[in-house]
Amino acid sequence: MGKRLLLSILILMVPLLSQAQTQPGTSAPKKEGVKIKILRTDTTIILQSSQQNVTKLIGNVKLYQDSVLMTCDSAILINEQQLFAYDSVTIQQGDSLTTFANYLEYDGRTRKAYLEGEVVLINGSRQLFTDRLDYDLNTKIASYYYGATLVADSTQLSSKRGYYYVDEEEAAFKDSVVVTDPDFYLRTDTLQYSLELSTVYFLAPTLITADSSDIYCEDGFYDTENGLAEFRQNAQYQKNGRRATAEVIRFVDAQDLYVLEGKAQVVDSSRLAIADTIRYFEATDESYLTGNASYRDATRNIQDADEIYYNADRGTYTTRGRSKIQEEEQVLEADDVAFDESSGQGLATGTVIWQDTSANISIRTDTARYRQDTEYLKAVGGPEGRPELISIFEDGDSLFLASDTLFSRNLDTTGVDSSRTLSAYRDARFYKSDFQGVCDSMVYTSADSLFRLFGNPLLWSDSTQFKADTMRIQLANGEIDRVYLMANAIIINQTHPQFFNQIKGKKITAYFKAGELDYLVVEGNAESVYYAKDETGAYIGVDQSISSKLLIRFREGEISEIRSYKDPQSTLSPMDEVDHASLRLKGFDWRIDRRPTRRMDIFARRNR
Repeated sequence: MGKRLLLSILILMVPLLSQAQTQPGTSAPKKEGVKIKILRTDTTIILQSSQQNVTKLIGNVKLYQDSVLMTCDSAILINEQQLFAYDSVTIQQGDSLTTFANYLEYDGRTRKAYLEGEVVLINGSRQLFTDRLDYDLNTKIASYYYGATLVADSTQLSSKRGYYYVDEEEAAFKDSVVVTDPDFYLRTDTLQYSLELSTVYFLAPTLITADSSDIYCEDGFYDTENGLAEFRQNAQYQKNGRRATAEVIRFVDAQDLYVLEGKAQVVDSSRLAIADTIRYFEATDESYLTGNASYRDATRNIQDADEIYYNADRGTYTTRGRSKIQEEEQVLEADDVAFDESSGQGLATGTVIWQDTSANISIRTDTARYRQDTEYLKAVGGPEGRPELISIFEDGDSLFLASDTLFSRNLDTTGVDSSRTLSAYRDARFYKSDFQGVCDSMVYTSADSLFRLFGNPLLWSDSTQFKADTMRIQLANGEIDRVYLMANAIIINQTHPQFFNQIKGKKITAYFKAGELDYLVVEGNAESVYYAKDETGAYIGVDQSISSKLLIRFREGEISEIRSYKDPQSTLSPMDEVDHASLRLKGFDWRIDRRPTRRMDIFARRNR
């Protein structure tokens, strides 16, 4: 302020000195230009020289130039074109633009003004506050270089340098920019603000704080009036330990919605969401993931879906497109999945593959319903019209089982042990390279590695068929260890198209070794029909025996030895003296036509 005052004094002194040297009758040449007119003043002092006309105005000074009205306490006017105004300075331009200051320098030719000391530029409802301001009345552009604050309604913007474009209703801010709004706080280095649109444009690294959230970007905009924002270039969002990143982050205040586009990711202490696009509703904690979508939380991992919808508040999620969902040892692949955590129930459809990795068991189906608490799963339909269970044994061989409906659930709900039961209902069929079977229904429990077969069960191993009212298959070390046949048990071993070895009893236990039938123990009314052979393999006769107990050994799939216990009765008849058809024991039913001989046979429906 001191330098400006000294300059003004020197300007006053110059015309006085010049006037003393001017001869009477002469006058200084006048410069052409737009004149500044004096409307009123309390006191006028006129000083002239050959070069300048200086007018000093004191008290209630009012001047104008075209449509510009200026007032102050005192002023110096030079050649009606240059003005120096002091104290209570105002510039009124049009109906809505007013500027206040303590000091003004104004050039009427260029219509440029310099204002100093408590400067306030008011344009409608907007106010610009600073200590020093350059203002071009032609272009209506205000510039500052030593700090200013722009107030627009409830939003305040401040910076060290800036430009205010009055007609365009825009402002540009540089260096230490701070924006304060009831809804957010912003810091950046470069920023542009449209007052007409109430929109902030980010042109440099920017940090925005809103509520308890922080947003970072290096490009974008924020429409404060409509609550719309777009953050680009290294866009990041953080709130309550949650961090989101994307190529573009959009915000819709009315919906409390964040839209993340391009390499979108949301992560917190327990959740991770990744997709091409993520739409997140903060109020309801809902997330919509589309394009290469993956979601992981404390209990599940969803991978590679086309779409994922997740509501953390209600604990529900759905997937669209092929996806894989893993929950501890359980893995589910499907085209579409819906799950409700409150009820613990889910539905998977479209080429469903369920796996229990701990038991090496999987199920293929079209539709699966499941419960989380019991790990219950019900499967219907499948690639071939029926669901299929696949169990992989330790030797690398696999058992394939199909039925109209498959059930699986964990009997242990404490989470301490894994005790799973698998049930196959209606026309169950299974195939293994060395063991096949059919029955009406089947149950497997992992706790004892036991299969239970009900409803006319039939088993085949090599050339031997097993039949009983009910059966049990015991596994050990991933292989078949023994088979229990209970009630009306009969075993048939075919040695020739017309010759059948037969073993019958109340109870039969078959023992296996390395996957092959080793020996049988027959108990209770044991009967046998055995086609004996010599060392060359030629038939020598038919042995018929009855006893309380039989031990029968096998070698290479054929009977090699029979031992009878407790009062055995046995007869050996020559081959040419036997009516082979009459040797069939009661209950004989050779059903080789029902034997699955390949994997696809388990899907062929039985005629009922």
